[in-house]
Amino acid sequence: MQYEVRQSGKFKYVEEGEGEPLILLHGLFGALSNFKDLVDHFRQTHKVVIPLLPLFDLSLLDTSVGGLAKHVQKFIDARNYGRVHLLGNSLGGHVGLVYALRHPEHIKTITLTGSSGLFENGMGETYPKRGDYEFIRKKTELTFYDPAVATKELVDEVYSIVNNRLKALKIISLAKSAIRHNLGSELKEIEAPVCLIWGKNDTITPPMVAEEFHSLLPNSELHWIDKCGHAPMMEVPQEFNRILADFLSRHQG
Repeated sequence: MQYEVRQSGKFKYVEEGEGEPLILLHGLFGALSNFKDLVDHFRQTHKVVIPLLPLFDLSLLDTSVGGLAKHVQKFIDARNYGRVHLLGNSLGGHVGLVYALRHPEHIKTITLTGSSGLFENGMGETYPKRGDYEFIRKKTELTFYDPAVATKELVDEVYSIVNNRLKALKIISLAKSAIRHNLGSELKEIEAPVCLIWGKNDTITPPMVAEEFHSLLPNSELHWIDKCGHAPMMEVPQEFNRILADFLSRHQG
């Protein structure tokens, strides 16, 4: 299914279905395709919304986790969604947590999968190695338990980003901001129900990160998916959707 990307003022987003808003926040190399199976499933029960985060459009000064959280806040306010179910993968989870800390009154539930905010292994000190396609392919494959999930289309997308000098600088800026903006001391303030869905074979935000989130978030539950890496909603979508559907059904209305 192809989703229509809508525009409202400066905001670009996808919106499918009707019901309580379920807002999906993508990561650094996130694309709409990352959430395809999730949107197809939950558009039957929820208004599923994917704001396109302006990873490359903010000024260098605002290219940070806080800057993206501010964009999410303005988007939710502009669309008048009220209280929302927030789901974030990788950097998107981190952005969602910062938004939730600033605006708890707008949060119904939070779902995190492979979220940064405590610790993450990035692309490594050698990243971005511009022009080295093989290097980028191997790094992209490390996102998944099954390297076959890193299709040529996905690798091409990452390769095109890191070979654009300005985009590469902004990716580095965001990655550094994520490391600086550690949320360890603040997570106890989040009272909303939190569902942690984690790949047991995640090498970017390893299982210990999920366990630490679970211990620091007072109202959280932790679900593991075996033989799965950093993006469970892409790699094991049926299991991911089953866990998420059960969680959301307990927090409806």
